[in-house]
Amino acid sequence: MDLHVRYEGDDDPDKCTARKLSRFDLAELHRSDRATPGGVVLNPHAEQALSPADAELARERGLVALDCSWESAGEKQFSMRGEHRALPYLVAANPVNFGRPMELTTVEAFAAGLHILGEPEQADEILGKFTWGETFSELNEEPLRRYAECEDSSEIIEIQQEYLDR
Repeated sequence: MDLHVRYEGDDDPDKCTARKLSRFDLAELHRSDRATPGGVVLNPHAEQALSPADAELARERGLVALDCSWESAGEKQFSMRGEHRALPYLVAANPVNFGRPMELTTVEAFAAGLHILGEPEQADEILGKFTWGETFSELNEEPLRRYAECEDSSEIIEIQQEYLDR
């Protein structure tokens, strides 16, 4: 599955997971909305959750993430073309936000999306470039497995609610 990043460049370049993925030719960086392909866009403000029902479109047109600092993430407008989807509840494993729910790096968001869309080997491949990558898979093993077994967004939301109620 092709991975595309709408790259803002406002993070510390040494900690930027999108740049590292690009260096390994595992994702393509784009500097404008216009240059970014319109596939399945991971958008935390989307009204619909990412689910296996989105897999065909993501395989055809790619999976897209916005890479920007968390300080400015709430201000960013997601005007990229494509089908916008939110990731369900997951916990970060990156050193900056370890243990915090929903504060994922770009690589963590991609890995979650790939798991949900039925591409766990590719998720493991991209996480393997980071010393803490395997920890993300371990921390989220159960929810990722359960999300990947869903048929659509409504089932994802039901399972997410179980985690939020805990």
